[in-house]
Amino acid sequence: MRTRTSFLLGSLSAALVAFALTSPRVVAADKVDPAADAKAFQNFFFQKFPNVKHEDFVNGPYSMNDDMKRQWQEKEEFPPYEFALDAGKEMFSTPFKNGKTYADCFPNGGIGIRQNYPYFDTKEGKVVTLELALNRCREANGEAPYSYVKDEMASLTAYMAFTSRGKAMDIKIPDDPRALEAFENGKRYFYTRRGQLNFSCASCHVQSPGERIRAEILAPALGILNAMPIYRSEWSGMGTISRRFMTCNSQTRAVPLEPQADEYRDVEYFLSYVANGLPISGPGARP
Repeated sequence: MRTRTSFLLGSLSAALVAFALTSPRVVAADKVDPAADAKAFQNFFFQKFPNVKHEDFVNGPYSMNDDMKRQWQEKEEFPPYEFALDAGKEMFSTPFKNGKTYADCFPNGGIGIRQNYPYFDTKEGKVVTLELALNRCREANGEAPYSYVKDEMASLTAYMAFTSRGKAMDIKIPDDPRALEAFENGKRYFYTRRGQLNFSCASCHVQSPGERIRAEILAPALGILNAMPIYRSEWSGMGTISRRFMTCNSQTRAVPLEPQADEYRDVEYFLSYVANGLPISGPGARP
């Protein structure tokens, strides 16, 4: 691990210099131009991996390795997340005690809307994720909220993602300085090193996608949330975006934040916005 860590840190500077040359707006913190950031972010990956179809980045490590991709495509005949889809569909349609359902809380009855989350709520002045919106729906109808990291939430979001498969991520940043601040905060969190290993999210998912860390092939940051929630063999079950962020913090030996902390909501906003135009592929499966 020490050898691997040294390699990553040793090559990080060169990678970020190259990234800065091709996408200076992404790493610059003095100006806020999300559209330019998204274009530079996508172009970085498109140029780094010219043989990967743009829409294939949403398939994470499977877009980086032909052998893994073949194995994954075989698994998709009987996907390991199928149980969550069935459970999520049933939960979504089952009325609350007051007779209402999730469909009463969302546009278009909650069908085919995954690509619009998270969004910036100008009344609240904060980012609202799909997981947060689902729990707010439950509480507004007299139900207890679900854990953000356990099966019920993963099943609900799996079903909602499935109804949006193939639709392009379409995150909006309204003309509101607080929305721009949330985008910038998310970008800053993504590039900030933390934990005993002194890694940032970008250390693995910008610098080293396609490389192995132990037995795992690192996924590209581009489109990484389009496949959420995911079934992970490592977890032997489904996981939400909240669970993935907390796990990443633990893997860098940082202290995970509480689910739906402002920092997590903002980094989800940033990563989703820079993936605009790429298709929703969730729910996904990962090693």
